[in-house]
Amino acid sequence: MIDLVVRHFALPLRHPFTISRGTVDVQDTVIVQLHQDGLFGYGEATTNPYYGATVESLTRRIAAVAPRLHAASADDLDGLLDTAAALLGADTFAHCAVDLAIHDLWGKRRGGPLHRLWGLDPAAGPLSNYTIGIDTPERMAAKLAEVPDWPVYKIKLGTDRDLEIVRELRRHTAKPFRVDANCGWTPRQAIELSGPLAELGVEFIEQPLAADDPGMAEVYRRSALPVFADESCGVEADVDRCAGRFHGINIKLVKCGGLAAARRMIARARELGLAVMCGCMTESSVGISALAQLVPLLDHVDMDGAALLAADIAHGVVVEAGRRRYPDHAGTGVELLGGPLAA
Repeated sequence: MIDLVVRHFALPLRHPFTISRGTVDVQDTVIVQLHQDGLFGYGEATTNPYYGATVESLTRRIAAVAPRLHAASADDLDGLLDTAAALLGADTFAHCAVDLAIHDLWGKRRGGPLHRLWGLDPAAGPLSNYTIGIDTPERMAAKLAEVPDWPVYKIKLGTDRDLEIVRELRRHTAKPFRVDANCGWTPRQAIELSGPLAELGVEFIEQPLAADDPGMAEVYRRSALPVFADESCGVEADVDRCAGRFHGINIKLVKCGGLAAARRMIARARELGLAVMCGCMTESSVGISALAQLVPLLDHVDMDGAALLAADIAHGVVVEAGRRRYPDHAGTGVELLGGPLAA
């Protein structure tokens, strides 16, 4: 029998985090714990108003899955994943939290980390970027100075001073940049900014336009930099639609429904010749440790979510200066600080 517990946590951030759509200084997240025979599996989904994910909706939908999982066995990975998809597939955030917990518990029962059970080399794959949220150019430079040893920085843009921001940050480091407008530009802005950004050492642009903007095809053709889809590539069906409009995709576990869906999206993107990145929300080490299992399959990764926190709720895979350190634990390697959740 599998017992399910779901709990809300409030994650304090080191700094208020601003993107083109708004600012947060405390991130609400929902943790799922699955328990069978003394082993515990953990999953996570953060709240997000853009996608309609709230503490209340996530908690209610996840709790409704408990009766269907109670009589199941964690050894039946495919069966559990099929059950979760059937019940929660339309709510990808809730689906993700349960999917991650299923994978973690299965890996712990098998006695190995997921990446090893999948035949992946944990030493392979890219280093992570560190994200600098929107602020004044001077404050963004100060935030960058706090973390000078990361190998690459993602700069959040979508303001009326985007070039000024990147120029100011370039004065403080020679490390590569990536920029993410979070749907904040028009096609003309994206095309016109791409040249100067390339000259400033930017590697690629993430989600320059709104997800459904028909101008993306023109940006794809005329941009001086590669463009990656984020909001335009939430679920599996979106991957094919990105071909011919983007050079690569950024997969986020909460948006696609977890590890199983992400692995299928990676495989399909490779078939289409798209570069593959995985990203994160501002989330705890529960979500980051799950994401870390996929990194050997990726071209780029943004897994700094837990590094942006003032206090974490779990320990697992640690990301320091862009490098991953995997714990000597099975599954995703996660354990909650303070021990398992009470039923």
